[in-house]
Amino acid sequence: MYTPPAFKEEELSVLHAIIEVASLSTFVTATAEGLLATPLPLLLDRDEGPYGTLYGHLARANPQGTTAPIGAALATFMGPDAYVTPSWYASKREHGKVVPTWNYSAVHAYGAVEFFTDEDRLLDVVTRLTNCHEAVRAEPWQVSDAPPAFVKAQLRGITGLRLPIDRLDGKRKFSQNRSAEDRQGVAAGLAASARPEDRLVAAEIPV
Repeated sequence: MYTPPAFKEEELSVLHAIIEVASLSTFVTATAEGLLATPLPLLLDRDEGPYGTLYGHLARANPQGTTAPIGAALATFMGPDAYVTPSWYASKREHGKVVPTWNYSAVHAYGAVEFFTDEDRLLDVVTRLTNCHEAVRAEPWQVSDAPPAFVKAQLRGITGLRLPIDRLDGKRKFSQNRSAEDRQGVAAGLAASARPEDRLVAAEIPV
């Protein structure tokens, strides 16, 4: 990922937080048949390995789970993003030499992926993923709420994946390269937007 110094993020806890807040990743592998990609919810185990380990699962019929990858796999995660109009810049009124841009945060996680179909491991992954996303609910649904025979049949339809992260690229592009006056204008413009994600980005602008 191209990351100018002003936008580079290297703090591991910040990178982990972006991964955990992202609702969906894109999981990519290079293969002899070309690039394969699948949108996937992935679970981060922060404590497994120096950069953490990702877990998830694919449909058993998905060829990505049975096609040998060439080199490292990649999982991409996006944080909030927003269009930035030059009309918000104080510098537009001063000299007009401004153009639109986009503000966003992103993390790319790389590592050698392992695919598996062991039932116990699959059950552990789907249970942990479910518990993670159900935790905010007043009455969380649990895998054990479904009949055991039904769960067992569902597990036969998926392939698990484990991706120990050996490299993380992080980028937080929130107008850090603009003047204080320009940043204030961007923050105010985004904060006034009707789009919820714009308001999330507004909170990230350093003013």
